Amino acid sequence: MDRVIFHCDLNCFYASVELLSHPELREVPVAVAGDPASRHGIILAKNEPAKQCGVKTAETIWQAKKKCPNLVLLPAHHRLYREYSNKVNAIYDEYTDLAESFGIDESWLDVTNTLHLFGGDAKALANAIRQRVKRELGLTLSVGVSFNKVFAKLGSDYKKPDATTVISRENWRSIVWPLPVGDLLYVGGAAQKLLGQYGVKTIGQLAACKKETLETLMGKMGTQLYEYANGLDSAPVRARLDAEPVKSVGNGTTFPQNLTTCIQVRSGIAVLADSVATRLRREGLYAGGIQVTVRDPAFHDRSRQKQLPAPTHLIRDLTNAAMALTEELWTPPAPIRALTVTAIHLSSDGEAYEQADLFDPTAGQRNARQEKLESAMDAIRKKYGGGAIVYGAARPEKEEDPLP
Repeated sequence: MDRVIFHCDLNCFYASVELLSHPELREVPVAVAGDPASRHGIILAKNEPAKQCGVKTAETIWQAKKKCPNLVLLPAHHRLYREYSNKVNAIYDEYTDLAESFGIDESWLDVTNTLHLFGGDAKALANAIRQRVKRELGLTLSVGVSFNKVFAKLGSDYKKPDATTVISRENWRSIVWPLPVGDLLYVGGAAQKLLGQYGVKTIGQLAACKKETLETLMGKMGTQLYEYANGLDSAPVRARLDAEPVKSVGNGTTFPQNLTTCIQVRSGIAVLADSVATRLRREGLYAGGIQVTVRDPAFHDRSRQKQLPAPTHLIRDLTNAAMALTEELWTPPAPIRALTVTAIHLSSDGEAYEQADLFDPTAGQRNARQEKLESAMDAIRKKYGGGAIVYGAARPEKEEDPLP
């Protein structure tokens, strides 16, 4: 028996949540945007009227305003979006125990074994879920219904907003194959450009390629895309509790002003390392490696990573390692617009170990003291809030050289 998979996509999610508090703006172009003063001045989401004006997600505010001079900009409230995402997920969980989140506003639902409990008609159930989310939360969904995850996602993208599209065994070729190849899951800009060089513009043209040719051209990804285009995707819907383990923990920020000195850069790295280390300790994880990405004012990114001497979740260790990598990528006073620090090669608490240092027998004692210090910081923040205490390395070392 074929599986019955839904892909549920909340329409214009951030903007829709904001408009719950601003119903008077529903018919005018609205976008949720980052803070221009902090140089996060990009469009995060837009409503349908703004979309009709050509406003696009991730473009700059000035580009959006050029297309739509009367565009209304609203600030983002990420905690509110997470709250509504949790509410929607709670509704999904009433229909199946196989619900897999795909970002904050999208989910796959496998209703194969529960569909009979709700009448047995997949499209009717999808419509019922859409109507319930709209009635209870004021948000609209587009739902794709199909026999695999990839086609279900194509279905939710096929008609928006507030619609259900069924891609079945009988109609999938007529619906899927004429679509642009870029609509297929995981066909990003680079893959689309590469395929275009060989005349592959649609999903149907991709499906007609020889699997061996695609594998030669794109490696394992070529084989995967061949299967996707030919309706052969068999990936399971993973329950949220069975999600794959965390592979990395990172944090990045764009600074209000460019960083140009070592003191500024180290302060910025320390703040990011503090956040990463806190999250690692909260999850009981240790980093076996560190990665740093440096972005210049021209939006050029350079990254480097390395293995750490021993697994760690201490701010001090992550800061020192990240700073050493940054110094390999950057020569002052070249300006730095943004930094990202990512812990990689993660291991669980019980798997972490530290090899004894024969040349420094006191190293273990120092690490134990540092562990107690940072655990105490965690306890203080839990009780009094995240800003109650700051790790010393995150503070500027000179008044005349503050962290912007």
